Amino acid sequence: MLSSSRAKAKAKVRGEEYMAKVDDVAAAILNRTGPISTWKLQKLVYYAQAWHLVWEDRPLFDDEIEAWANGPVVPTLYAKHRGQYTIATWPSGDPAALDKGEGTTVDAVLGFYGEKTGQLLSMLTHQERPWLEAREGLAPGERGSAVITHDAMADYYGGLI
Repeated sequence: MLSSSRAKAKAKVRGEEYMAKVDDVAAAILNRTGPISTWKLQKLVYYAQAWHLVWEDRPLFDDEIEAWANGPVVPTLYAKHRGQYTIATWPSGDPAALDKGEGTTVDAVLGFYGEKTGQLLSMLTHQERPWLEAREGLAPGERGSAVITHDAMADYYGGLI
């Protein structure tokens, strides 16, 4: 199996578009922040996806983001950190696999959201339309797994600039 950075290089040679993996984004975030709560990691990954859709007009990664009771969650990441409160590294990701635009998105998201706690980030998402619309019909705290769509994120966050 090729590393993400090698696969990306091969795709460029062939003239193909290569998208970052959610694991690469998580690894890049942790590489820049150091240890953080898994709750905060999930929200930073969500905001990175949302803003990348606005700034680059394309997804940062393919994995779906669901509107869970505590905010947006990427289930594939959750499956890997389940049971952990704090995380320092993401061994299954490669921060170097992000291209310049992807890295710039992560840096900008961390510049704005990086000092906020996981709880504050969760509270922010609870006030924003993409999460609210995906949770429509659910009581506060009720489990749900509706996907927050790329269109919903791009429309809402794009309207903020």
